[in-house]
Parts: sequence; structure tokens; C-alpha cells
Amino acid sequence: MGTFKLKEMKPTRFGFGEGVKEAARLNEAVVGLGADITSSVSMDLFANAFPERFYSMGIAEQNIIGVAAGMALSGKVPFFSTYGVFAAMRTLDQIRISVCYNNVPVKIGGAHAGISVGPDGATHQALEDIAVMRSLPNMTVLSPCDATQTRLATIAAAELNGPVYIRFGREAVPDFTTEDFGFEIGKGQVLTEGSDVCIIATGHMVWEALVAAESLKKNTGISARVINIHTIKPIDQELIIKAARETGFIVTAEEHQIYGGLGSAVAEVLVKNFPVPVEMIGVNDRFGESGKPDELMEKYGLKACNIEQAVHKVLSRKKVLTF
Repeated sequence: MGTFKLKEMKPTRFGFGEGVKEAARLNEAVVGLGADITSSVSMDLFANAFPERFYSMGIAEQNIIGVAAGMALSGKVPFFSTYGVFAAMRTLDQIRISVCYNNVPVKIGGAHAGISVGPDGATHQALEDIAVMRSLPNMTVLSPCDATQTRLATIAAAELNGPVYIRFGREAVPDFTTEDFGFEIGKGQVLTEGSDVCIIATGHMVWEALVAAESLKKNTGISARVINIHTIKPIDQELIIKAARETGFIVTAEEHQIYGGLGSAVAEVLVKNFPVPVEMIGVNDRFGESGKPDELMEKYGLKACNIEQAVHKVLSRKKVLTF
């Protein structure tokens, strides 16, 4: 896997909790708001370290967003987290008007995102949150690839003067990046070089993309570039266009609906700048269901083998347009 080795299996929500705690240590204006699932989203790390700066608001997500917006207008940097389905969609009206319209620095943690929540089922599996959040003016949308990067993304979010939505999961997933790799909002990262095709992935699917690229190289000789797009908005247009020009074929991979997510964002960039054949790996216009996380990832076609199949499919397509 090149320089990327599995260090441990660690939930990305742990990285979020560690990041909020570190952001609070660096900035006294950081406060936390909870919705009765503090430990589930790892906000307990902050609450235990800074109890005087943590406010438990009960299961009242829409009210919490209103309070957070008021705090932000008063000079605070509020962090609020709950399950992504509630953080991004139950609170949408309040986020749109109170947070985004005012362009205030409220930081929203969309926890337990994607299909890999598992047994919680369709009602708790956030598969539309990227689409919803990236459509809002002034909102920055982050989707880090592992726990280490989630920590860095959360710290970076605290420093940004505006609203941020950070997407992360519940289950333990491969933790493979290092802090030395760095994190810059709006700048994607080339994890492996390749010349035949580019796999652009986000969140938990980045590891699957790396596994797929290694398998393609070993078994078929296909050279796949892997790009980690940890910032869905603002997306790194320059890096995406460069990859399209140099490889000619793109595969996107996300643990999200294929409509409105990473694949759509990448396609929007390419259709205006450098159209090439694109295949998208994601949930295909359906709700999730209860099951074991890894089994669901397999059933919904979100594994490395599915990315490999998409690579073979996209390479079989003739480029229609060239520049």
C-alpha cells in the first residue's frame, strides 16, 4: 500500500472527539453542545476536560442549532454533534437560516454517517447529508478518511471563520494516515500515483480505494492514482482536472447516495472543464437497512472489489471528448 500502512482499527468519531478537545485547548472561545448522546459521538472527551464549557441540551437538535448560532454571534465557536441524519436534516431549516444565512462559525459533527452504522438501520444511516450540506451557501463540508485525519479536520474547522459540517462514522475503520501528512481545507491529497485511471474517494472509502489500487496493480498491471477528497466543499477543482487530463478516466467512491455527493461534485467540475468517462461507486438511490456493517458495505457495493469492477468498466469506455 505504498507508504500507507494500517496502524490500527479506530472509529473516526474518536478522532472528532480528540479534535474538539484539542481545539478547545487552543481556543477558549470553543464551546460544546450535546444532545443526550455525548459519549456516542465522542464529545465526552471535551465535556470531561472542559465541563464549564459544555452544555447538555437534551434531544432538541433544532433548538441546539438556534442556541449555537446565538453563541457564535456572541463570539463563541460552538461545536455540536449528533447522528448525521439528525445533524444535517432534522435541523436543516435552522442551519440554513440561523447558521448559513448569518455565516457564523458553528461546527456541526455529523456522526454515524453512511451505511456502516449497521444495525441502526435506514432511519439512522445518513446517506444524503453531503448532498444536503454542500447545497447550502457558506457551508464548508469535510469528509476525512480516518481517525487521525478526522482529528486534524476538526482542529482546522475550529480555525475557519464560518459554518462547517464534519462527516464521520461509528465503527472502527483502518487508521492509516499520520499527522505529518497534514490537512488543508479545500486541498485534496494524492495518496498513490498512477497513469491509467484515477480513483477519487472520500471518507471510509479511501482505504477501499487504496486496496483496490494495490490489487489492480498486482493482478492486472493497471496503474491507478488514488486521490483523497476530504473536503467536499470547496472541492479541489485543480487537482481533479489535473487527474482527468493525466489519466483520462475517473472512478469516484463514497459511502453516500450517488446523487448529490462526491461523484456529483466531481462530475460538475469535469463537465465544465475537462469531460472524461466517469463511473461512480455509492449507494444507488435506495435506503439502507439493518445488518452488520461489513456485510452492508458488501451488499451495497462499497468494497474494494466494486471499485476494481468500476475501473475495468470505465476503461472499457471510449473517450468522447478530448481537448
